[in-house]
Amino acid sequence: MTRSATAQEAALLAAQLQPSKASHVDTLQHPTGKVTPAVSDGPNKSLSSPPASKRRKTTARAANPSEVPELPHNLGPAFTLSPRKNDRKAYIKSEKIEELASTLQNTVDRVRTTTPGTPEKGKKSKKTNQYSLTPGTTPFPDWTRPTPEECEEVNRLLSTVHGEIVAPTTIPEPSLTVTGCGEVPSVLDALIRTLLSGATSGNNSAMAFNGLVQKFGILEEGIGKGSVNWEAIRQASLKDVFEAIKRGGLADVKSKKIKAILDMVYQENQERRDVLVKGSLEAPPDLLQKPDSGKQYEIACADQNFLSLNHLHSLATEDAMGELIKYPGIGPKTAACVLLFCLQRPCFAVDTHIFRICKWLNWVPPDKATEITAFSHLEVRIPNHLKYSLHQLFIRHGKSCPRCRAITGQSSAGWEKGCVIDHLVTRTGKRKERPGGTDFPQDARSPNGRKRRP
Repeated sequence: MTRSATAQEAALLAAQLQPSKASHVDTLQHPTGKVTPAVSDGPNKSLSSPPASKRRKTTARAANPSEVPELPHNLGPAFTLSPRKNDRKAYIKSEKIEELASTLQNTVDRVRTTTPGTPEKGKKSKKTNQYSLTPGTTPFPDWTRPTPEECEEVNRLLSTVHGEIVAPTTIPEPSLTVTGCGEVPSVLDALIRTLLSGATSGNNSAMAFNGLVQKFGILEEGIGKGSVNWEAIRQASLKDVFEAIKRGGLADVKSKKIKAILDMVYQENQERRDVLVKGSLEAPPDLLQKPDSGKQYEIACADQNFLSLNHLHSLATEDAMGELIKYPGIGPKTAACVLLFCLQRPCFAVDTHIFRICKWLNWVPPDKATEITAFSHLEVRIPNHLKYSLHQLFIRHGKSCPRCRAITGQSSAGWEKGCVIDHLVTRTGKRKERPGGTDFPQDARSPNGRKRRP
């Protein structure tokens, strides 16, 4: 709506609200100086009422003086204009029309630009916290566990069984046959490798990653020499990517996510290159602070179509987390692994094994916590110097301990060997029973603890 159109609309609406029943045509002064005829009962045929026989019968309702007339479309209350005393004509001052027009126009503009779910004009929509993370604060402020002393004790006990674990000072060279948990120099490599390792075994994820290497190869020269040819994968058809990783399982879902991630990374790389080449005062802070060598490296990567997320190395941990979880299929656990293993930041990634053991240790509220809220809580409560080792130790223990595996019980093989943290945990959830148990007889279960089919 333009301002003039809004003013006309306001004038007509105000005239219709007039209680006066003048027999002549009143005039309304438009802000521009034009005179507009108002609705009346006069002889003007174009404005006359329809015959009584064609009028729809309505039930008259007494006017409530306390009610305020509303404008249509929830635009707020209308102006109530009272006729001047001893004067049958009611004129609207031009400044009143202008004020009403301005109010309506501002309301329309605000609705257009700030409708929920759409970005304001001139601003980019950015997913900053789609998982309701609470960086720096815990979602369970009244839950004071674990204490630093408890973390030290559990780390010491598990180290006696699984060995002492120390975070590496340098990132090892990437393997072309094993995905790992993102412990590689390239951030994009780490992200895709960790995505492939999700919801499957290490052997399956290794087969999927090796399928990509075999089908699309590695870069033989240029900036990314030795890296997986992610640009070839980006340009390949979805079917080819699916065929390359299908041996690892969940190929239908993961191939789509990989393609979408690579498209996003390519677009971002090109946008950052354009900013560096053309110059812009609205450039991301990390670009403005880069040394000239770093700027030239990013430009060269984009010119050679070498897909890269290595600029995340220069971001703060919270900002890097926000950048990672915006990609499809990347949740807090995957992003935290990239932060911990690739970016070498203290970050306590929570997977299914860690979540289970932390609940048994009573480190999180067992009935309230989810893997995401547990991550936010433990990120605050666990000392930074123990995050790497406890992450690794919990996963090893959760996979190997006969008493701390997912579905286990007194009938499990190796149960009699005990558990080094047995005195600290309270195990809950599905359990195997002794042979002859009343709830879940052993003869009704398969070796993995699930019920056998009839």
